[in-house]
Amino acid sequence: MSPLMLLLCFLLQLIYSFYFCSSSAAAATSTPSAPFNSLLPSDAVSLLSFKSKADLDNKLHYTLNERFDYCQWRGVKCVQGRVVRLVLQGFSLRGTFPANSLTHLDQLRILNLRNNSLSGPIPDLSGLPNLKTLFLDHNFFSGTFPLSVLSIHRLVILDLSRNNLTGSLPVRLTVLDRLNYLRLDSNWFNGSIPPLNQTQLQIFNVSNNNLTGPVPVTPTLKKFNIRSFLRNPSLCGEVVDKPCRSAPFFDSPSSAASPPTPLYQNAQSQGILITPPPQHKHKKVGVVLGFVVGTLILIAAVLCIFAFVKKRREETETESKATKCTIETITNSAPNATVSEPDDSSQEIKLEKEMKVLQAPKQQMKSGNLIFCSGETELYSLEQLMRASAELLGRGTIGTTYKALMASQLIVSVKRLDAGKTSITSAEAFEQHMESVGMLRHPNLVAVRAYFQAKQERLVIYDYQPNGSLFNLIHGSRSTRARPLHWTSCLKIAEDVAQGLAYIHQASKLTHGNLKSSNVLLGSDFEACLTDYSIIALADISSEDDPDSACYKAPEVRKSARRATPGSDVYAYGILLLELLTGKPPSQHPHLSPPDVPDWVRAMREDDNEDRWLAMLVDLASICSLTSPEQRPTMRQILKMIQDIKDSAMVENNKRDAHNGYS
Repeated sequence: MSPLMLLLCFLLQLIYSFYFCSSSAAAATSTPSAPFNSLLPSDAVSLLSFKSKADLDNKLHYTLNERFDYCQWRGVKCVQGRVVRLVLQGFSLRGTFPANSLTHLDQLRILNLRNNSLSGPIPDLSGLPNLKTLFLDHNFFSGTFPLSVLSIHRLVILDLSRNNLTGSLPVRLTVLDRLNYLRLDSNWFNGSIPPLNQTQLQIFNVSNNNLTGPVPVTPTLKKFNIRSFLRNPSLCGEVVDKPCRSAPFFDSPSSAASPPTPLYQNAQSQGILITPPPQHKHKKVGVVLGFVVGTLILIAAVLCIFAFVKKRREETETESKATKCTIETITNSAPNATVSEPDDSSQEIKLEKEMKVLQAPKQQMKSGNLIFCSGETELYSLEQLMRASAELLGRGTIGTTYKALMASQLIVSVKRLDAGKTSITSAEAFEQHMESVGMLRHPNLVAVRAYFQAKQERLVIYDYQPNGSLFNLIHGSRSTRARPLHWTSCLKIAEDVAQGLAYIHQASKLTHGNLKSSNVLLGSDFEACLTDYSIIALADISSEDDPDSACYKAPEVRKSARRATPGSDVYAYGILLLELLTGKPPSQHPHLSPPDVPDWVRAMREDDNEDRWLAMLVDLASICSLTSPEQRPTMRQILKMIQDIKDSAMVENNKRDAHNGYS
């Protein structure tokens, strides 16, 4: 071969290498160049287009070496090569949400961009017809409400809270008839609230905006308490218990219109002859109307007097029978005093011990401040909390929990920590720890709103969850031969709990430390929410103090004084999952080797048809509860396994429906 030909081949090879490398780098950091658009799947192009504008600090290390590498990128989940989930919560993304990027992911079911620093307007989302969950909260989005959302008819969850959105709320919000979660709070929306009528709506919040006018009295909006509408000073009406200003009944003389001319006078002025109506008939009608109106007024007055007297008599009788227990009564009792359990018929505290305290000279209210967690609105004062009526909810490892109903009808849960067990934690350490715990916010965590400490007294204030605990759901009203929960319910609860634990482990250096079925509460939509997370770190607890909780403890924690770790939380999660699947409390779980666990679970469930999916959940529970902490998966890996089970079940169900002729 001649030297000229060799030189030519060398130059061609150099040009090809330079072009290939530069194109690969562009694909990894920005929207692919035009020659490669046709080679990349459209979903990969959409993700890279989004990253080019929304990730100015390069937090997402997306690289593309193979056609389907994008399905392995962080936060991305695919089914059959199409993106169905994009969860980039808390990734510190900075930039804008570019138009014509993610909006081409037409198979996307879940889009979660919450807790980032994205700004600018929300783009047109009408290209996401299959979207069911949209979290854009805790960002800096501006502009008006994204009207394109109204075309996504499958939407179930919509969260635009804590942004800088302005303008009015569209009346056509009512077309999203599948919504069960709608949060628009902490923006700058103005105008009136649409007459929402979605029967499935369970979570709703428009607080901290500039909304005005009467709240529509619809069955949907009436079921939410005043907390969903707070800090909108110009809202009024029955729903928010605030009267609306109405126009004066009588106009002032200056603005009053002249009385209309009688018809016959007007006609006569035009030369038309009309006989005036006979005067004696008008007099007779007037007498009858006056008599009827007077009688009705008299009856109404008598009824009002009767109702007032009856109400006063009932109030007097109630006050003479008992004095209502309050949070102040409880905190003024001895630090470790107990309150009688509520009986099955009334759920009210029996107050014998509290009455003794009330009859004694009243103690001075303990000194101390009610401290609201970072970013929380101060909805009540310490005095209002102390005067709230209290109802015992239950006793736990580290304290006693009460339901507190304030005069404003706001309900919270108050956990009174055991003074003896938490004495190992100083006041400064307690405050620092509660500040860290109070910053955790997730749909599957019961939010810590505030805390209080004074001499020998520590309180933690949570959101109130109305549907009890997972323990009650599994064991509460069931006989020993009752059938456990259906596997789909087990899967949903397992995913909720895993989401909450994964968030705790990823968003902070904290752990739960006391995971058990009684510390999993059911929210308004029966979603599973973790409570008492990271609180046990404040106390000195031994297995003898709570033998029921000992079964959830990992061997490495149970056999030593070591504090809880993410690995020990995973172990407790595995035990909780077995409790879900079998309906048996951990104290009744036999000591079995992992290969024997599936047979035991099947025996407890008897005739469950979905043997395949059940086996996958049992395998997950078994690997979570392995003795060696190094062999257990992380909560992030557990979430991926659960999602794989859900996706496999969904594909199988779709195939079954298609085979049976369903569309």
